[in-house]
Amino acid sequence: MPPGDDVVLRVENLVKHFPVRGRVPFTSGGVVKAVDGVSFDLRRGETLGVVGESGCGKSTLARMLVGLEKPTSGAVRFGDSVVHQARGRQLRALRRRIQIVLQDPYTSLNPRRTIREILLQPFEIHPDVLDRRRRDERISELLDLVGLDPSLHLDRYPHQFSGGQRQRIGIARALALNPDVIVCDEPVSALDVSVQAQVVNLLEQLQNEFGIAYVFIAHDLSVVRHISDRVAVMYLGKLVETGPEAALYESPRHPYTRALLSAVPVPDPADRRQRQRILLAGDPPSPINPPSGCRFRTRCWQATDACATTEPPLAADEHPVACHFPLAA
Repeated sequence: MPPGDDVVLRVENLVKHFPVRGRVPFTSGGVVKAVDGVSFDLRRGETLGVVGESGCGKSTLARMLVGLEKPTSGAVRFGDSVVHQARGRQLRALRRRIQIVLQDPYTSLNPRRTIREILLQPFEIHPDVLDRRRRDERISELLDLVGLDPSLHLDRYPHQFSGGQRQRIGIARALALNPDVIVCDEPVSALDVSVQAQVVNLLEQLQNEFGIAYVFIAHDLSVVRHISDRVAVMYLGKLVETGPEAALYESPRHPYTRALLSAVPVPDPADRRQRQRILLAGDPPSPINPPSGCRFRTRCWQATDACATTEPPLAADEHPVACHFPLAA
């Protein structure tokens, strides 16, 4: 099913700052600027890939999208509702519509519950979704959807499954309440490469069948390219470039995006010799005290004095880039 034009999730200038209590070495208080002004729209049936190096704010963003973390400012809007402001019945309704698949399949399932109990739990929390008499039938359908045999697996415990099977169970749990949006927080990073492909293909199959919108967070650029319709690149809490998958991978405009893509392994030796690897100088700055102006300027080979004084905005076009001197396509 191709992505629709209607926006199902709208993120508006989202900010999350964590206070530093003063006991962290080499700091004297302040705040960690984990997410600092992120905005995007997610359309029905679309996959938005979010990439960036460790510590750039991807997982904090994921937790705010599903209401597990309250933003410092900004909003996540689902229809007429603001996720972090919802209470009571409105919050329960939102939790049905927006689900999450967590990164670690070894800790995201309760080891004391059978798979039957794990998959029944969403219906216990939301008893009005499905008649009690149909629940056993529904959880069998869910396991079938993710390629597991209900007759063999329903009464087993999580430790009796491989990592890939556990992640499939996590996906089945996320599907239980027929959500419109699933946030996938690095869902394949803990899995072997062959198993990663199986899980990604499963997510695509489910999207084609049910029209689910995904926010797919990962650091593996090859996986993100395979599954995404659009890609957003994060650096130190901010989006530095977004655009359609093909445009961003074939013609990256931000220096950081180009550096990331230059590090993707290339299997063909001839292609590998022709490609120029970009090695960034230094380490990422601290999110407690980010650089003035452009946050990437301390590692950018194109930086000038202007980059230190003025923060580049993320322009509103088909392929926006937050850079004073964007690279040629």
